Amino acid sequence: MSHIVVIGAGQAGSSLVAKLRKDGFDGDITLIGSEPVVPYQRPPLSKAYLLGDMDLERLFLRPLRFYVDNNIKLILGQSVSAIDRAAKTITLSGLDLSYDQLVLTTGSVPNRLPAAIGGDLDGVHVVRGLADVDAMAPSVVQGARALIVGGGYIGLEAAAVAAKKGVKVTLVEMSDRILQRVAAPETSDYFRALHQQHGVDIREGIGLDHLSGKDGRVNGAVLSDGSTLEVDFVVVGVGITPATALAGAAGLTLNNGIEVDGLGRTSDASIWAAGDCASFPYKGGRIRLESVPNAIDLAECVAANILGGETDYVAKPWFWSDQYDVKLQIAGLNTGYGRVVTRQGDGQSVSFWYYQGDTLLAVDAMNDPRAYMIGKRLIEAGKSPDPAVISDASSDLKALLRQ
Repeated sequence: MSHIVVIGAGQAGSSLVAKLRKDGFDGDITLIGSEPVVPYQRPPLSKAYLLGDMDLERLFLRPLRFYVDNNIKLILGQSVSAIDRAAKTITLSGLDLSYDQLVLTTGSVPNRLPAAIGGDLDGVHVVRGLADVDAMAPSVVQGARALIVGGGYIGLEAAAVAAKKGVKVTLVEMSDRILQRVAAPETSDYFRALHQQHGVDIREGIGLDHLSGKDGRVNGAVLSDGSTLEVDFVVVGVGITPATALAGAAGLTLNNGIEVDGLGRTSDASIWAAGDCASFPYKGGRIRLESVPNAIDLAECVAANILGGETDYVAKPWFWSDQYDVKLQIAGLNTGYGRVVTRQGDGQSVSFWYYQGDTLLAVDAMNDPRAYMIGKRLIEAGKSPDPAVISDASSDLKALLRQ
């Protein structure tokens, strides 16, 4: 009987083992996670969970009973230290476990501040796992003073939750504007105004010089412009790095993550990868997507291919972010855009449509699910509507799907 071992018990790992059983695989499955808790959703951690609107069990992707009922062996709270590709074994807590097919769904790790500038002080947090948020939660209280380092979506979401809890928030972004790496100036402007309306002090073009502390705990910050802040805690949102150390040590090919082919197979025919840690072919190039939809879809594609399928993964990128009462939904990838078209929706809703020449690349929709859904369908169908039609708020977007 064959044995499929999955290393990484996050969204991708959980989705993959569920798909294997759904598609009829009756061999042994082992899912290994470094955290001592069953696989759970990460997006609500820094939002509903931190706000106290969602309890722990509601975070679980599937209840523990699911794994028991489907004869999926869960090994939690342990990390794999090595892969022996020749012997087809992994080393776990000093013991070797054999596999027939191995899947790496190791995810990513948050970038941290160097210890030399105070990154190892108590009260300096990242937002990635359950333990990170549980450690942060006692500090997020009315009247506390927080510094958020990084104006990407993680930093902005953390700022929104802290502000809602009555925290005095200062956010610094060393680039010229928040969201500079991922969004157009129009989207940056929208979210800057939103946060300022909620009392967040956003400082762009300013970085962190260093943190100061007392008795091992952070109590202040010196910024790159020489200004100083008194702080009670710090949230670091300066990106993530694919977790490739295990794969690299095993000699697998790395290329902005673990390189896989269209099927999800690595440079070793018996090892596969999915989720944040994997880079895959896309439109003649190669990309790595950090999103829940990609983790699910690529993992399910890999599961089907392990069982004999020969279907290349076709990514349909989409993302979301929740900040205050605004839901941002993003369809497509805006890389290479040259023009942004604004479409005003009802009330406070608005959408920004990214074009490269005459080609529609992506849509950012704020509280406008209709614009998002239609934009997503247009992009996936390879249709690019006239920008003049998009900018006309009275035009019928749905009619564009029939053209």
